[in-house]
Amino acid sequence: MKVTVFNGSPRAENSNTHVIASAFLKGAEAAGAEVQNIFLSEKNIKHCIGCFTCWHKTPGKCIHRDDMDELLEIVLSSDIICLATPVYLWNMTAHLKNFMDRLIPTKRHNVVEEDGHYEMSNSEIPRPKIVILSNAGFPGDNNFETMKMVMRSMEPALEIYRNCGMLMRTKDATILPKVSEYLEYVSKAGAEMASVKSVSPETLNGLSMDIMSTGDYVAYISRG
Repeated sequence: MKVTVFNGSPRAENSNTHVIASAFLKGAEAAGAEVQNIFLSEKNIKHCIGCFTCWHKTPGKCIHRDDMDELLEIVLSSDIICLATPVYLWNMTAHLKNFMDRLIPTKRHNVVEEDGHYEMSNSEIPRPKIVILSNAGFPGDNNFETMKMVMRSMEPALEIYRNCGMLMRTKDATILPKVSEYLEYVSKAGAEMASVKSVSPETLNGLSMDIMSTGDYVAYISRG
């Protein structure tokens, strides 16, 4: 079992996203998985130019020679990949979007239809299970509405959406217990995904737990 996180935060190791992703990988590793944590901001990934060479001329291979060559191999050798990103303007970051655009070589040029929805068929290589992990600096689940719509087509096995994300790196002793409790649920999710590729209702409920009331959080972030 191999579990890989692709972190799209420009802040990399200093991001709130990294705190949550690390907890997920900690649980997966404890369950016996081989884990890897990749910061996309540190990679050289050129933009897809929509030439379709990877479909028609060299199936499965992009015209660009950059870090995506290695990253695509990692994607296809993983059993589970976690696409992690903070919310920027109600959507994923540019780093993660660029990476996802370059996953086009995993598709083929054959058009398939299901319930009136048309897309390209997948390659013959088995695709990993998808986990979506996102955090927002504001309270409220409405921050993730766009993300959920965009990610729906990937048929994720698990979606972790964390509002009040600025609490993840707090050093406030009065807040830490709640944050630690939440991150323990994230670790459980990682362990369960690595072992049975699904999470229990109890864990799902814990992933949506409140860490702080909206009023208190607004006051917290307003302090600067």
